[in-house]
Amino acid sequence: MSDSASTAWNTGPNSGPWNNGAQRRCGRPPRRALEIAGIVLGFIWFWPLALAYLVWKLMGYPKYDEAKAYFRENFSRVTDDLFASNRSAGGFGAGTGNAAFEEYRRNELRRLEEERRKLDEEARAFRDFVEELKRAKDREEFDAFMARRRSERNDGQSNA
Repeated sequence: MSDSASTAWNTGPNSGPWNNGAQRRCGRPPRRALEIAGIVLGFIWFWPLALAYLVWKLMGYPKYDEAKAYFRENFSRVTDDLFASNRSAGGFGAGTGNAAFEEYRRNELRRLEEERRKLDEEARAFRDFVEELKRAKDREEFDAFMARRRSERNDGQSNA
């Protein structure tokens, strides 16, 4: 039996007996040497940018919003602790040492957070409402166009 008659050789443009149906990447293979050289040169000339690229690469090239959400979820407590010392003693986040006041403050913050959630829900509902109005207006304009087109077609057929 020849190789050209084998079904393993003829299952697709990128397949062969070594492939076993695995997906193959399209295009040229990545230039790893160029990428590594670029990172090394980046560390030599401007290391913060090279470090940021390296972290982005190790995270799997996430989109900006995904990376921002990841860092917010995982490092928000660290940044709060780091920058807590920069707040003034009477500032918003400073503790007073009074248990009753701290409990009052927690309850107020919880209430404000609930109000913020309600406002977000109302804003979302309003956006949905405006979107529905736009769809209705678009539908009216389309129906008017189709009605005018039908009447033009009927006028053209009756004149002929």
